[in-house]
Amino acid sequence: MKILSDVQILEELRELPGWQVASKHLCKDFQFNDFIEAFGFMTKVALLAESMGHHPNWYNVYNAVQIKLSTHEAGGLTEKDFLLAKKIEHLLKN
Repeated sequence: MKILSDVQILEELRELPGWQVASKHLCKDFQFNDFIEAFGFMTKVALLAESMGHHPNWYNVYNAVQIKLSTHEAGGLTEKDFLLAKKIEHLLKN
């Protein structure tokens, strides 16, 4: 899988409000009403990520979830990261 150029990354970010790039990761922080809602979201993301064979780095405290995506075997950001981020955003809309 090919690492995206800076120009390609900026183009992809236009479709993902709230997401940013930090330390070669595509990142976003999410806030929910409570732990159950946050954990439910994480469960949906886990099933989605498993189906794609692409697993996030993430951190959860009570109602907050931080997600960091990177294609480790490629050593940076690829289309796979942005596809998963778009699918995560889609989960929030449904």
